[in-house]
Amino acid sequence: MPVLVTGSAGFIGNALAFRLLGQGNRVIGVDCYTPYYDVGLKEARTRRLEAFPSFCEERIDLADSGAVLDVFKRHRPRLVLHMAAQAGVRYSIENPKAYMDSNLAGTFSVLEACRAVRVAHLVYASTSSVYGANTTQPFSEHHPADHPLTFYAATKRSGELMAHSYAHLFRLPVTALRFFTVYGPWGRPDMALFSFTAAILENRPIPVFNKGQMVRDFTYIDDIVDGVLRATACPPEPDMAARGIPDPATSPAGPFRIFNIGASQPVELLRYIRVLEQALGKAAIMDLQPMQAGDVPSTWADTSELAAATGYAPSVCVETGVRRFVDWYRTFYNV
Repeated sequence: MPVLVTGSAGFIGNALAFRLLGQGNRVIGVDCYTPYYDVGLKEARTRRLEAFPSFCEERIDLADSGAVLDVFKRHRPRLVLHMAAQAGVRYSIENPKAYMDSNLAGTFSVLEACRAVRVAHLVYASTSSVYGANTTQPFSEHHPADHPLTFYAATKRSGELMAHSYAHLFRLPVTALRFFTVYGPWGRPDMALFSFTAAILENRPIPVFNKGQMVRDFTYIDDIVDGVLRATACPPEPDMAARGIPDPATSPAGPFRIFNIGASQPVELLRYIRVLEQALGKAAIMDLQPMQAGDVPSTWADTSELAAATGYAPSVCVETGVRRFVDWYRTFYNV
């Protein structure tokens, strides 16, 4: 079955494509290599995929709906993993238009193409950031997510709502997955673990927001990939039990479902930094700063729904995950 992965040169999309290819699947990767961070890293990720003869790449901008439709019609994917997005909470304050183009226009193009070729299952990458002003933890898919605090979160929540409408109108099965602070080898340079590692090795201070009083549900990339692939095997059905009183996690109107994917093990940021220091064998110089606009002090995923539906069970602790990242970083950058 051909699988189309958007964002195949990105962190999560690339890891998914690599696992799928290793399992013998044919994968069509779609990416446009935006310069938000080092394009060389994206090129290196893609070279991993090009080692498989069953990999095919299409370099197009998802905002170009005509080009997207052409790719879908030529390859006729049955499963689509829409992982592409303009990422980054803080960057959305500086450049919101990038999020409008990629996360809204790009998602619309994917939805239209899925409708046109009658895709069997669309899996959409959302984010824990949609919980926004909600302070009830652990975050549950059954909680409302109506108060995003950043434009990034607003675009990802909008993507969920757009996908729900297509599930209802065109009977397109859609699963939306809310990721919680993903980290690991081949990660994004703008994320804390990557940028902290580079700064510590170069004897530069690391910015520690809210003076370190932050908690995150750090989730290792292999656990994320496992959760996504488990979800692909369970296309949603309309939830008729929610008729009249719709559940935020499901829908009686169409085949639509939302799942959290996290470690369900919130970790204090200062502990995370200590684990990194141990893996590097070097102390960090911490620049304690106030809370950033749009940030939240804590995230914690309730993953019981995904576990019940698919058997999902994250297994990589931060000590193991951070050590694996540091080993990869030293090798990749020859440090």
